[in-house]
Amino acid sequence: MTHETTDTHETTTLEPPTSSPAKDSTLQNKAWGVAVAGWLLPGLGHALLRMWGRAAAVFVTVALLVIAGASMRGNLFTSNGNDAFDTLGYVADLGTGSFYFLARALQHGGADVSHAGGDYGTRFLATAGILNLLAALHAYEAARRRKA
Repeated sequence: MTHETTDTHETTTLEPPTSSPAKDSTLQNKAWGVAVAGWLLPGLGHALLRMWGRAAAVFVTVALLVIAGASMRGNLFTSNGNDAFDTLGYVADLGTGSFYFLARALQHGGADVSHAGGDYGTRFLATAGILNLLAALHAYEAARRRKA
């Protein structure tokens, strides 16, 4: 005895709802504001969108990575780098927003990458910046009401 089943699901295309250009502009401006806020203070973009769990997770994670990296005396790159890697490091470090200045304040004796701890600290600081930039991008997409 054979039992056959047929799939009768119809596929439909989802088209974006039509809206006025003024509404789209307002939504776009709000999204940019949320993204900038999320970059300046990690987690703030998600907090503005009332995504409390993500906001707390981003804030705590970025803060711990910055504190760990600075305590290990990792290298914080500056804008006057000598090559492309210094520039990329600077962009990654700036990704932490206001925490970049916190990390600068925590480094009393400057960077010490002659030991493994300092080298790991440099990686922690860069990771914190990239993570925060990704979180700000997620907040931007969520504010635009896109699936993120």
